Amino acid sequence: MLNLERLRTLHAVSTTGSVRGAAEALHVTTSAVSQQLSRLEREVGQRLLEKQGRGIRLTDAGDLLADHAGRLLQQVELAETDLADHRGAVAGSLTVAAFATAARGLLPAVLHALRQRHPNLSARLTELEPVESIAQLRHADIDIAVVQDWPEQPLAVPDGISCAPLLEDVLDAALPARHTLADRDSTTLEELHGEDWVGWPSDEICHGWLENMLRRNGIERRITHTASEHSTQLALVAAGLGAAIIPRLGRGPAPDGVRFVPLLPAPRRRVFALWRNSTTNRPACRAALRALQDAARQCDTGRVAELA
Repeated sequence: MLNLERLRTLHAVSTTGSVRGAAEALHVTTSAVSQQLSRLEREVGQRLLEKQGRGIRLTDAGDLLADHAGRLLQQVELAETDLADHRGAVAGSLTVAAFATAARGLLPAVLHALRQRHPNLSARLTELEPVESIAQLRHADIDIAVVQDWPEQPLAVPDGISCAPLLEDVLDAALPARHTLADRDSTTLEELHGEDWVGWPSDEICHGWLENMLRRNGIERRITHTASEHSTQLALVAAGLGAAIIPRLGRGPAPDGVRFVPLLPAPRRRVFALWRNSTTNRPACRAALRALQDAARQCDTGRVAELA
């Protein structure tokens, strides 16, 4: 009989594309991955991997078995979910990943509510960019991902992943306090066409959105300074080094030297939760999704949507 853990290892190699990637996904050493694969090859009596340049690739037999392994692992998780649903207890462990402003603006309230309502559930938070959190969700490293996108740039949701909207978040212009538009009730991107911009690093999803938004509005994309943390971006704005566009979710009061000015029309991003279809009926997953909805209702950032 095929060993499930060895099948899990083969599936991890298939989805990550390397032994190193599988080791990272499974939280084991590369040596442990290689040993599991060697044993699996002996069990099936066929080569499952072959060298390709400096890396490896799955053979036809490896691809075939990895495909079966994916379906088997999905069925195992579904069986675990059904048993948990039958028991009805919100217990065990659950990991939620969220991008930075959601981790700050939503998740503290969510984790607090889960601790109060379900003391037998151990809920954990990890901060991840949406693309990385989707990859970890598919590998079952996390249970729920809180991600973002924009109506004009929808995020691709893979097969086997369920999605529920949480809220829409408005973004405002952050201007130096001495800026000629800083005391306005509102402004437009056209009025800011000559600004230097403070944005996000190029490997973050928000960087691409900012570039595309400026391009769509015919504005030169002079993103002069980049920083992941909004506090750093706002420090650069306060120093008069540029303007920024900052979301309301997870945002504190404007620091000294900065004014938040609403943009017309208001840019909006969508915040939603993702989870694997096979965990939909898991009590812990449903409890976390409900807590996310409750926290989203408390955010005065834009229109709050209803979970299905």
